[in-house]
Amino acid sequence: MLQRHWWRERPSLLAQALRPLSWLYRMLAVLHRALARPRRAPVPVLVVGNLVVGGAGKTPTVIALVHALHERGWHPGVVSRGYGRTHEALREVAPGDSAAAVGDEPLLIRRRCGVPVWVGRDRVAAASALCAAHPGVDLVIADDGLQHHRLARDAECVVFDERGAGNGLLLPAGPLREPLPAALPPQRALLYTGGVASTALPGALARRALVQAWPLAAWARGDVGAAKPLQALQGRMLLAVAGIAAPQKFFAMLDAAGLRFEPRPLPDHHAYATLPWPPAAGVVTTEKDAVKLDPSQPGTAGVWVLPLDFELPAALVDALHRRLRAAPRAPRRPQAPSR
Repeated sequence: MLQRHWWRERPSLLAQALRPLSWLYRMLAVLHRALARPRRAPVPVLVVGNLVVGGAGKTPTVIALVHALHERGWHPGVVSRGYGRTHEALREVAPGDSAAAVGDEPLLIRRRCGVPVWVGRDRVAAASALCAAHPGVDLVIADDGLQHHRLARDAECVVFDERGAGNGLLLPAGPLREPLPAALPPQRALLYTGGVASTALPGALARRALVQAWPLAAWARGDVGAAKPLQALQGRMLLAVAGIAAPQKFFAMLDAAGLRFEPRPLPDHHAYATLPWPPAAGVVTTEKDAVKLDPSQPGTAGVWVLPLDFELPAALVDALHRRLRAAPRAPRRPQAPSR
C-alpha cells in the first residue's frame, strides 16, 4: 500500500520514483492558488486544516476551538465540505440529520458543539449562508479548509499528529498537500495533536484523552448522566472498531488506558450499511463512527462510544483570539424585512 511508504522517515525507492508526479502536483497546486480570488466572509474566519493527507486531529481541534473561543466571548459557526455525503447541495446541518446526508464530521461537530454548521463544496457560499441564517454568529471556523483558497482567512490553525510530515514529499510521493515551510507565516498557528512536536516547526502541544464511555443510545440522546469512567470497561474483552483515517491512534489510546480488546480497523468514513461485529459483542468505537450507527438497530446494545477530548494550550487560543479580534470585518447584507 502506497501510504506505508509515505510515513517512512526517508523516501523509499517507490517514493523517489513518484517524485516527478509530485512536481506536477506542486505546479497544479500553485496554479490553483494563483487563480483563486479570495472572498471575505461577513465575519472573521479561522481555518483549521493540515498539510498532510488523512486524519491528524482536525475535527477534535475544531470542537475544542469552538468551546475555547466561545469562552472568550465569540459566537462561532462552522463550515465544512461534508466529505462522503450523498448530495453536494449547500445546506445547514441539523442534530437529527444522517451522516449520509451531511457528512459524519459536520454532524459530529453539530452534536458536540450545538453551534450552527453548514456544509457545501464552496466554503465561501457556505460561510455567507451561515451568517445570513444566524446573524448572531461573529466567527466562522472552516473545518479542513486550508487548501480552499477562495475563502479569505484571518487566522489558520494547522494540525500535525505524531506522524509529522512523513517522508517530507508532496503527493503522490509523500503525504504532503503543500510543501513544509521553513517558517510559519504570521496568520498561521501550529498545533501538535499527538502531544509531541513531530516536525521542526514551532508549535503548541495539545493533550488528548479518552475519559468517558457512553452507551450508544445514551450518547445519541445526549444523556450525560449515563456516561461512565473509561476504567469501568477494564477487565472485559472488547472489540475496538474504528473507521477513521488513523485507527492505530485510537487503539494505542485504548491500550494505554489498560483495556483488553481486539482491534478492528475499517476504512475512513466507513458507512456501516451492516454492522461489522456479531450481535452480542461488546464494542468500543469513536464518535465519528457512532454518528453513523442507529441505536435501535439489533446488535448495538453493547456498543460504547468513547469521545476524544483535546485540551488546548491557553497561549494558542489567546494568540488566535487576538488575531481574530484584529481582523477586518466585511459588511453584512441587510436582512429583508419579514412580512
